[in-house]
Amino acid sequence: MKLSSKALLALAISSITATAFAESASQEFVPTTLAGTSAQSEAKGFIEDFSLGGTTRNWYSHESKYRGGTFEYKKNGVTRTDRNRTNWVQGTIINGSSGFTQGTVGVKTELAVYNALVLDRNKRDIKGGSNRTLADSDGDAVGQWSKLGLANVQFRVSNTTLTAGRQNFSSGIVDTIGNRALPSSFEGVSFNSEEFSNLSFQGGVFDRVSPRTEQSLSKFRTEYGNGAETDKVSTLGLNYQPLKSLKVSVFGANVKDFWNQYYFGATHELGDAQQLALTTGFNYYKTVDEGKKEMGKIDNDTFSLSLGLAHQAHSLTFSYQQVNGNEYFDYLHETNGIYLANSLTSDFNGPNEKSFQIAYGINMAEYGVPGLKFNAYSARGWDIDGTHYTGNNGRAKFAYDGIQKQDGEKHQEYGVGASYAIQSGALKATTVRATYVEHRGSEFQSDGSIKEFRLVTTIPFNIL
Repeated sequence: MKLSSKALLALAISSITATAFAESASQEFVPTTLAGTSAQSEAKGFIEDFSLGGTTRNWYSHESKYRGGTFEYKKNGVTRTDRNRTNWVQGTIINGSSGFTQGTVGVKTELAVYNALVLDRNKRDIKGGSNRTLADSDGDAVGQWSKLGLANVQFRVSNTTLTAGRQNFSSGIVDTIGNRALPSSFEGVSFNSEEFSNLSFQGGVFDRVSPRTEQSLSKFRTEYGNGAETDKVSTLGLNYQPLKSLKVSVFGANVKDFWNQYYFGATHELGDAQQLALTTGFNYYKTVDEGKKEMGKIDNDTFSLSLGLAHQAHSLTFSYQQVNGNEYFDYLHETNGIYLANSLTSDFNGPNEKSFQIAYGINMAEYGVPGLKFNAYSARGWDIDGTHYTGNNGRAKFAYDGIQKQDGEKHQEYGVGASYAIQSGALKATTVRATYVEHRGSEFQSDGSIKEFRLVTTIPFNIL
């Protein structure tokens, strides 16, 4: 189904306009005032507010390539191929966090140890190292390993916190990603300021990333590039709620010698899900090359628009996404810095690509089973065209190799999932999620044809 961006935008505007009068209260302007309380004034003390806890996650995945696709691995020095790959890892996080000291300037520390225990160590199963299982240079699994995932000091004045060290950070451009047994984290300095009632500011400068499946820190590189590295990422932005029903985010980032990237996101909500609710989401990225242009020439505008309807237990979402640029819409590896609606198993981010998704969800709490949810989706991408790409900047090894072959490429993906969160008892908040995804791409589409079943169980725990 090839829907134009203009048609979807018109649908979003008309839907909002049609319901706005019935939801006049939610359209009230929210004045920006100073925060009513100071978080630092309520500090309990460095030891008094100390906590120790964490999570343990059992992460299992089985993938099968088809239509000629294979994984590679080495056995006795010989490269072998196989259609299947299995990864099974137990990831555990133990996090100790002090409280803030009392006084005008509060001080706090946070330390988290990450541990991975590989449950499937068969070389043929894991197919060498990946961002799923850590392996050595011979392709053998590192059976058990640990590292400091978080290690930072925080300083707080009023409602503004400065964090230095290894930390989590969340924005539309630089965001911790947690879709494996262990999450990523970043090394640097950041701040978060919430001095106003409906307006907050965030920023940071980072020089290293702690990857999901690596013991050491790494320089930053991109998700779709071919190895170029940088040791400085700077970002700054704000979150603002001008209406009770509207939230917006604006961020910019400089990735040294790669690009300058700008992000705008907005979410608008109308109605009551017990009757009918409409949620409109818009995400936009502008990326332009910077400095030494290690990723080549880049001039990329990418956006997504989603319309979600909810009625009691049911939700139905339509999402359109479009890339305007002769290169991939790219983002930093080991981050979740892609808030586009159609970022699924495939990111649907090929050069000049258009894509459309339909998703359905049902919350069984409405039928007496709280915590149980099901979802299904189908997405298609088309008009992928990299034939006009000329942005290698004389550095072929850092260019988007093979992109020039993509001429009218297309692909499709569908998935189904079920999740359950335990509501009470000793295992309260434990979640179990099972998903099955199938992706099929044309000859030169970058994601290929693959099926994956994933089963993930996450158990939180408190020690102190």
